[in-house]
Amino acid sequence: MDSGLYVVATPIGNFGDMSQRAVEVLRSADLIAAEDTRHSQRLLQHYSIDTPCMAYHDHSDERALARISRCLADGGSVALVSDAGTPLISDPGYRLVRQVQELGHLVRPVPGACAAVAALSASGLPTDRFLFEGFLPARAGSRANRLAELAGETVTLIFYEAPHRVRECLEDLVTAFGGEREAVLAREITKTFETIRRGSLLELAQFVAADSNQQKGEIVLLVAGRAKSGQQLSPAMATLLQRLAEELPAKRAAALVAEHTGLRKKQLYDYLLALKQQ
Repeated sequence: MDSGLYVVATPIGNFGDMSQRAVEVLRSADLIAAEDTRHSQRLLQHYSIDTPCMAYHDHSDERALARISRCLADGGSVALVSDAGTPLISDPGYRLVRQVQELGHLVRPVPGACAAVAALSASGLPTDRFLFEGFLPARAGSRANRLAELAGETVTLIFYEAPHRVRECLEDLVTAFGGEREAVLAREITKTFETIRRGSLLELAQFVAADSNQQKGEIVLLVAGRAKSGQQLSPAMATLLQRLAEELPAKRAAALVAEHTGLRKKQLYDYLLALKQQ
């Protein structure tokens, strides 16, 4: 294997998502730099990988960086792994990658699982443009300020959230974006108790508040972007909406169309109200 730093993605839950290349790189490397060596041991044992490991995380001192640098300087290879998913995506590694590059060594990605992308792919929200925000501030005031800054974004927003804060975070999202904004709760992706639920922010906040099990595990929250001002319905969509509104209450008709198209329920409801006033 060529000398260099290999940034290796590992499963976010299901060990079956480990790529063959990732296994080969971890077996062939001279050293594995793991966010938490104890956590990574279960994966390494599962694949009978006995490569020496060392801890590398955001609080590692210069000795850790020096050990990795020596290995590379001697022509060796180092594999960087996080606790789960793709390293550097809300995980340690940025400092290390920069230092290795500045020293003239190769940095090679070994792609694989990423919770944010996996959640987006199964969310039913628009995927053409999105903003990955990672973890919001832990303090309520700072979190509210950041959400206020994001409220006008028209792209899909992706957040990671700690289980003990998810209920409070959803309540803050309702306050900042409005309860009708469409969103998705993706929890324990690829694991036994995987949950992917789409609804309004208010519905998700109520769902999580009513079930303590939804306040456990690894959590990704996705929020639809704000509807662009002046956004118009297509003629076919307008006809469908008007036809449904002849048989159903306006709110119900708007909700059904929103559920199956990804359009904003409020936008559809406002369109029906405007028709009635003509």
